[in-house]
Amino acid sequence: MEAQAQGLLETEPLQGRDEDAVASADFSSMLSEEEKEELKAELVQLEEEITTLRQVLSAKERHLVEIKQKLGMNLMNELKQNFSKSWHDMQTSTAYKKTHETLSHAGQKATAAFSNVGTAISKKFGDMRRK
Repeated sequence: MEAQAQGLLETEPLQGRDEDAVASADFSSMLSEEEKEELKAELVQLEEEITTLRQVLSAKERHLVEIKQKLGMNLMNELKQNFSKSWHDMQTSTAYKKTHETLSHAGQKATAAFSNVGTAISKKFGDMRRK
């Protein structure tokens, strides 16, 4: 019984199969004529509001493009700015600084090791010449 009650209290959004079940259900027989008319009016109003919002968004997008053109901004400039900002943000991050420091230290040690190997090889060749 508890599992059945839990199903009624679900807070997750409907998923594919659930949406299909709701979409195919006929609730119109449960509504009075007055409720149907109210819902139809609300539907018309929502559709009009959506159309208006799409028009406003389109106008704002055109205005945005115009402003960017006046400022000399184009896609390539925006990409460069975004890349520069991202590169700067990465370089100033703690992880980058620690990694840079570690690799720098490892590079110094590797340089010293190669130098020692080179010195040892030179010494060996020098010893071989003398013999």
